[in-house]
Amino acid sequence: MTLPLAGIRILDLSNVLAGPFCGYQLARLGAEVIKVENPKGGDLARRLGADPAMAKNLMGLSFVAVNADKQSVAIDFKAEEGKEIFLRLVETADVVLENFRPKVMERLGLGYEVLAKRNPRIIYCAISGFGQDGPWAAGRPTIRSFKGFPVS
Repeated sequence: MTLPLAGIRILDLSNVLAGPFCGYQLARLGAEVIKVENPKGGDLARRLGADPAMAKNLMGLSFVAVNADKQSVAIDFKAEEGKEIFLRLVETADVVLENFRPKVMERLGLGYEVLAKRNPRIIYCAISGFGQDGPWAAGRPTIRSFKGFPVS
């Protein structure tokens, strides 16, 4: 049986839950998902979970649960060599999936415009809780009152 996303390559730069869960679902549908982690610690979820022994071994339960069916590589995006390695991967990918804070990829010199120059057909998926721009991009604003009622 051929799965619907067979032949699709996804570079999954995401951490903790929403992004990795998305990548996991895409892998289950047949996509080749390559988990790209920072070599200085990787996904925070590696160190989290109900089983302290698993977390100590960098295999926290939530990390294991949402990163099954993925390949893995560590790349330092702050090093020029790391950026070039990542850009070569982008040339062979269909999708880049990330859930950094807004503008992080641009600050690293790896925003959509840069990636699209290397691969014009790349699909760029940025997952954040509040969008990439707009009034809530930096996080939920503090609400002091709602229709005249104080909010704590």
